[in-house]
Formats: sequence, structure tokens, C-alpha cells
Amino acid sequence: MNITEDIKYIGVSDGATDLFEGQYSIPNGITYNSYIILDEMCAVMDSVDAAFGSEWISNLKAVLGARVPDYLIVQHMEPDHSASIIDFIREYPTAKIVASRAAFAMMRGFFCNDFADRQVVVTEGDTLSLGRHTLQFLTAPMVHWPEVIMTYDVTDRVLFSADGFGRFGSACEDEPWADEARRYYIGIVGKYGKQVEAVLKKAGALDIEIIAPLHGPVLTHDLGLYLGLYSKWASYTPEERGVTVAYASVYGNTAKAAVALYEELKARGERVTLFDLARCDVHEAIASAFRFDRLVLAAPTYNADVFPAMKHYILGLVERGFTKRTVGLIENGSWAPRAAAVMKGMLAESKDITFTEGTVKITSALNSETKAALSALADELCK
Repeated sequence: MNITEDIKYIGVSDGATDLFEGQYSIPNGITYNSYIILDEMCAVMDSVDAAFGSEWISNLKAVLGARVPDYLIVQHMEPDHSASIIDFIREYPTAKIVASRAAFAMMRGFFCNDFADRQVVVTEGDTLSLGRHTLQFLTAPMVHWPEVIMTYDVTDRVLFSADGFGRFGSACEDEPWADEARRYYIGIVGKYGKQVEAVLKKAGALDIEIIAPLHGPVLTHDLGLYLGLYSKWASYTPEERGVTVAYASVYGNTAKAAVALYEELKARGERVTLFDLARCDVHEAIASAFRFDRLVLAAPTYNADVFPAMKHYILGLVERGFTKRTVGLIENGSWAPRAAAVMKGMLAESKDITFTEGTVKITSALNSETKAALSALADELCK
């Protein structure tokens, strides 16, 4: 695939892995993107997961023919992008490796070798000339590892964005982007909003026509959409008005309350999503809470605490920097209910959380009083 006249795609598609990073469901697979810039000197942008090293080298050879690459630029040392460095070095023993100083330290950890005889260490603002093409390097620490660099091709105005702007799924730009990109971003990068904002500020000073990430499609049009969403995600600003209703239930009574609220909110014209935390993709539920401006948590008391699926969910929100949202609570308890207090306490770490005035308290099952309380909660959420 041609990105520009001189930049070619040599990445691979993984349709076999079920869990990315051992936790994120990828029913539509994922790509490990790699690129090559053909000029007086040739530069390869990143490698791929170890399982696809042979396929990647074959893709590289198909583009290079008899030529030998001069550089391998390593933007990110996570193994899905760096594991095939060894394959590259065996195939091309004269090529130099371009990376940050921190990346070379990580290579020693991964490979027991930092390749001192072929290192080209780069940092913020450094450039590398390939002939017609000039590459400018941007440091991107904690987006989402400390060694990350991004690379801007000044000539073709391409930003090689490392894991930034990545997405689960295929490399097809025509497929819907936001949902899988959001789930990817919130899950993997979400904790590092300030660092992402710093990189976006750098990117804003560049004339970018194409964004080439390490996962998902190369972005070639409507870049304002992608940059705008990243700006919202990095600042933890809700994308749109809407309500996420997330519940856990033992015998179905808490579920009935959550569904009743969901239906009432829908009837009032609200955009609303509903998640059974014991059965859904929890990372999709987490992403939804970051997408919308309001969240309702419904759970029973369990062992004088809160039901485990809800605890896991709230921990996932908090560790990713959940903030700037309105939260409503529904608790259930046949005796000594504590779920609401526990949920509220777990969210104490999150900043700028506004709780609704009333907590809906269910004693075992819904009755006329708790149905009225659900309606009152809907009133408050729809203000």
C-alpha cells in the first residue's frame, strides 16, 4: 500500500489474537503497522509482533528488492512493535537503529543488547536527512511508555504517531473509527491525558496531511475529527451529552432497576447505554463512561462491600483518570446496605465528580417507592 509516492506500508494484520495486551478483546483483530521511506537512504519505521516477524521481513523485501535499508527507526519499545528488531538486525547487519536513549536502555532489557555499535540516539527537535526527505523527531514520554518518540516527515507532511491515534480492528480508514479508537485510547493511554495534551500541542505546530499510527488505519482525511476527539479524550471532556448505566446484579432485582432507569431515560430522549458488568466487555463500558457526561452505577451490597464486577469497573475508571462527570447511584441490600457508600468512596480519588442528590435505595426488590425514586433520579439526570 502506498502512503505517498515514497512511503510504503509494510505492516501486518493479526486476526488470531483474542486479547490485546492480555485484556482487551479484539474480535475484529488488530494491525501492527510498519512503514518504509524510500529515498537516497531508506528508513524503516518500527517492526512488528514476534509472531509476524517473517511476514514483515517478506513485506520489507518485496518493497526494497535488492536495496538494503539504512535505518530502523524505533518509536516505541512495546513488544508488539519491537519484538522483530532482532529479525531485522539478522537480515540487515549494516543498518543503524534510531531511537531515544530510553529505548536503547529497554533494548538491553528485552534483548540483552543495546546495539551500541549501530545506535543513533535522537531527542526532541533532532532531524535526520534521507536525501529528499527530512525527518524531525518529537519526544512523547508516557504516551504511553517513557521512551516513545514520534517522527514527522517534513517533506511529505506525514506524522508517524507511534501508538497515538491507533485503533483496534483493520487498517481500513473507511470503517467507523471512533468507537474502537476510543476503547483503545481510554484503555491504554487514558491515564496520561496531560502527556497527550503536550504532544497535541507539538502536533498543532506542524503542517500535517497524514497521520500514520502503529495500529489501525492511516488517517488521510478529516484530520480535524481525529485531533478534536483526541483533544477531548486527553482533557477528559465528555464528547457528548448522554448517560451510561452500568450495573451488577445477583438475582436480577438490581438489573430490573437499571433497565427501568435506562428505559425511562430513553423515553425522555436521552442518549443512553446499558451495561451488565458481569457479562459485557468491561473496557467498552469504561469507554462509554468517558464518552458521555453522566454515569449511573447500580449494584448490590456484597459481603458488606460492593459486588465484585462493580468494584472492578470503578477501579478501571479511577485508574484512567475519570473526572468531570455527574454520577448517580443505585444500591440494593436486603439488610445493612453499603454499596452506595463504597462506590462513592471509591470515586473519592476522582476529581470534579458531581453526585446526584438522591441515592436510589432498594431493599431486595423494586416497589412503588423505589420506582418513584428511579423516576426522581431520571428527573435530576435530565436537567
